[in-house]
Amino acid sequence: MIKIDGNNLRLDDLHKVARNFEKVDLDISAKNKIIESRNTIEKILSSGKTVYGINTGFGALVNVKISEKELDELQKNIVLSHSAGIGDPLDEDIVRTMMLLRANSLAKGFSGVRVEVIEKLLEFLNKKVYPYVPEKGSVGASGDLAPLSHIAMALIGEGYVIYNGKKEPTKKVLSELNINPIKLKEKEGLSLLNGTQYITSILALTIRDALKLLDIATLIAAASVDVLLGTPVAYDERLQKARNHDGQIYIASLLRNYLNGSQIRESHKNCNKVQDAYTLRAIPQVYGAVYDTLIYAKKVAENEINAATDNPLVFDNDVISGGNFHGEPVALVSDFLSIALTDLGNMIERRIDRLVNPLINQNLPPFLASGKEGLNSGYMIWQYTAAAICNENKVLSHPASADTIPTSAYQEDHVSMGATAARKLRKIFFNIIDLVTIEAMLIKVALEFRKPLKSSKSIEEFFQKFDFIKINGDRYFGDDFENVKNIIIKEVLQ
Repeated sequence: MIKIDGNNLRLDDLHKVARNFEKVDLDISAKNKIIESRNTIEKILSSGKTVYGINTGFGALVNVKISEKELDELQKNIVLSHSAGIGDPLDEDIVRTMMLLRANSLAKGFSGVRVEVIEKLLEFLNKKVYPYVPEKGSVGASGDLAPLSHIAMALIGEGYVIYNGKKEPTKKVLSELNINPIKLKEKEGLSLLNGTQYITSILALTIRDALKLLDIATLIAAASVDVLLGTPVAYDERLQKARNHDGQIYIASLLRNYLNGSQIRESHKNCNKVQDAYTLRAIPQVYGAVYDTLIYAKKVAENEINAATDNPLVFDNDVISGGNFHGEPVALVSDFLSIALTDLGNMIERRIDRLVNPLINQNLPPFLASGKEGLNSGYMIWQYTAAAICNENKVLSHPASADTIPTSAYQEDHVSMGATAARKLRKIFFNIIDLVTIEAMLIKVALEFRKPLKSSKSIEEFFQKFDFIKINGDRYFGDDFENVKNIIIKEVLQ
């Protein structure tokens, strides 16, 4: 059981709740602050004071005061009207993370909602009901309005949910599960849909997964170095400390450990070659920079998942309008990470070429083909596939946060475009999985050609998982690719 209080969620907690369905509860320590915040809203209402988000219109309609008898209708209307998302539905793990993060943000006690609102979000999570949320529609300020509205719409019994893998009317599913929809009170509709939880959910899960993938990718890179008769001399600890980047030092230590004890290495230790190409020699510098970017991004993401990001916020007896919903911190980091992962993929593609290119593949068969030369093309076209993926990544890595289009009649005249940044980051991440898979598949074949020499224990044990790959001439290699990919994804999601 994970207990939320608005302050202590970590990336692994998101993974446990979103994918492993760990139950969530509201920490009792948070309830008093939530109740106090709600009491402030009630006092404002009884005083008749005009305050944005409580008894006014929204966005450009901020100057329109709403009568007391229409306040509940106002909250329902904002949820329904703002549910303007289009496109394919988000994956379940993203939506479950959004619900968890919205509940955690509200639990900080700055939003003025009742405890019941947070508990309703957690009830949906714990009963494995997740709203149907289309992927497109957010500009990342004022928060992720459209995606979060689709979640809020389900809480009030409207719209659609995904249940047992199917899109169903919310009313039908809630009735079957004996879940009562919530009736929103003043400010609660706005508080549910005004935040950065869509873009933060994608960023946070991607960071968590990318850190796992980078370790696997480093082992696979080490195996490339070995089968291409490279040297680990460039990974000497003294060399790394002379530059003193944490990521470079970390990656070099992994490479040294992964290559320790390789018979392949020993077989050419006294050759005349002076140094390797950059894609073998400079792995610590490139992968290390990616690691450092991930660690920085993790810091930003963990700050944001424990942040109050709606508007206005309640402090003691004050209600303050500000811009905490603006997605710029998340948008910039998403774009930064997109660039870092794209360059990681660029280096992987160059090693893929070295594995199949007969001009540079260190006496391995041309294109790793087996059987009669010329009759068999081997893995020639997998480098083409890798090149195509890298080209797509380069297009996707253009920063979305460099753009802004005013919304809400110039009231919201600068937006982050963080949703676009986060969505394309996720696409790049899955493209990197494909590139890592291709490299691993080719290495498995190359290791077979290096026999009877063996690589290190770490590398041999890892590549035994791919023993279904056989050297027996040309055939359809796509099944091998899918099987390798499934194993790598399983390792990432552990």
